[in-house]
Amino acid sequence: MARLAHHVFFTLKDRSEESVARLVAACQKYLGGHDGMVGFEVGTRESDYQRPVNQDYDVSLYTVFVDRAAHDAYQQAERHLQFIAETKETWAEVRVFDSNLTEMSN
Repeated sequence: MARLAHHVFFTLKDRSEESVARLVAACQKYLGGHDGMVGFEVGTRESDYQRPVNQDYDVSLYTVFVDRAAHDAYQQAERHLQFIAETKETWAEVRVFDSNLTEMSN
């Protein structure tokens, strides 16, 4: 059974430090600690780290689930839906990337 990584990149309509901080706080409040979640990180794009491969976004969310079923349950969880309802109007763009993770061999 493969773990599933769920990575979300948010670009905000208001890209001020205050708006970015509010979205980070909302991610921390609503999106961490769900059943079946084994990894949770939220952060901001480092504006001083200019590399051609970096995309334009404000906040990134990286979560890892024990399997797809845990991820799918998270998508319908009350706290996740509340996060969307409370923050959706602040988003200019959202990009989501899901992937199956393979176990590292020694």
